[in-house]
Amino acid sequence: MKMSLGGRSRAALVTIASLGLALAVAAPATAATTGPPTPIDLFNGDLSCSTSAASPTYVSASEGLTEEAGVLLEGLSQDTNSADSPFITEQFQVWPVSDPTQTTTLSNTTVLPDFEGTVTMPAADLTDGQTYAWQVQAVGASGTSAVTAPCYFAVDNTPPANAPTITSANYPQGQVDQGGAPVQVTLGANGVSDVQGYVFTWTQPLPVAVLADIGAYGIPQPVDNYADTSHFALASTLGGSATVDLIPPAGASGPLTLTVASLDRALNESPVATYSFDVAPAAPTITQLDPHPKFDQKTEFLITPNPGLQAASPAVSYTVQFTGQTQQTFTVKASASGKAVVSATLDGITGDVMTVSSTSADGWVSDNAFWSINFDTTPTVSSNVYLENESSGGVGIPGTFTFAPKVAHVVSYTYSFNFGTPVTVKAGGNGVAHISFTPDQSGFYDLNVYATTKNGLELLPYDYYFTVN
Repeated sequence: MKMSLGGRSRAALVTIASLGLALAVAAPATAATTGPPTPIDLFNGDLSCSTSAASPTYVSASEGLTEEAGVLLEGLSQDTNSADSPFITEQFQVWPVSDPTQTTTLSNTTVLPDFEGTVTMPAADLTDGQTYAWQVQAVGASGTSAVTAPCYFAVDNTPPANAPTITSANYPQGQVDQGGAPVQVTLGANGVSDVQGYVFTWTQPLPVAVLADIGAYGIPQPVDNYADTSHFALASTLGGSATVDLIPPAGASGPLTLTVASLDRALNESPVATYSFDVAPAAPTITQLDPHPKFDQKTEFLITPNPGLQAASPAVSYTVQFTGQTQQTFTVKASASGKAVVSATLDGITGDVMTVSSTSADGWVSDNAFWSINFDTTPTVSSNVYLENESSGGVGIPGTFTFAPKVAHVVSYTYSFNFGTPVTVKAGGNGVAHISFTPDQSGFYDLNVYATTKNGLELLPYDYYFTVN
């Protein structure tokens, strides 16, 4: 299970998630001689408790620390006393660090032993810019535990006011750039002092920060969003910039746009900024090595990298998608020169299509090169009496029809007259077959015929139309 935020509330929730740090200014926990053990594994909004009032966890609590927002105050009950089963009560006390006398008490009376107990913190009890502390203790039939050491969080409901700045040293705007090298991007806070990092994407919408994975017994496992360097970057200092090397999506060429927002310590999201530039097409080259490829036979192709991409970062492999009788995708390794030879059986009954993209050593994936071929696999049909698209013969007059192949390895033909029961006849060594037909009535006839190869491929049918006098 993952806890995440979405849209505008996402940043708020993510921030709240950061609540995982503790709330301030509390007296030291006192020891209890009786009662259940003191709760452990303390979290704010699925993030670990901070025990320092000087470095609280920053959270966005504009909607309160609500379960709907995915942000809770949490503590794990260690009570195993059967007298307290099946539930134990956890009592949470929350207060502003600036005024410890203003205490809010919240309780959960249905906490299972060894599970995280949670309560929600109402938005009405939280003030933007205020730092809070909280403690929790367990209450059972055997008594009351000692309180935990305080956890601290600071409420930040105000997102960065300015969109970030975006510049690139090697892909300037207003010109067509050669692709292949990572896009060097510098992201700036644009004068906002509490920007902690940046979130970015090549496609909309911006990624949603993941707060935590939820493990056994409901214990959160906080996630570091900035470890995902493909979508997040940590600023060098609070309010500072970040420089990242980015690879556009596979096959990207033409106009590209990077969308970026800055994030404060509560993961509130700024207005977005965009950076657009153009990348020249850079597909590899496909060379057909056999000048006369034949149906149902293997053909080889030489794949050569785009010179610009090769100069920026050598090709290490090619991804080939081949569509014939079936579709297959495979990867071939490039040689030291960046070239590769691939082979495929041309068995598409109407033709074959191949697309190839290169992958460079730095991870850049080119746009696709295309190759295709068309085949006519219908049989040739002729008759000594009943001529195609003409009136001839007559009722009771036999005629011979000849079926001949246009491709190799035909072993049989299947035919029917006027959508009747299909009949299959074997072909001779040269792939030719003959049938005799004597019409029992005059009028229009449709002779439908298709061939089958030795590999069991049923080829395209042909409709031979004639009229019996």
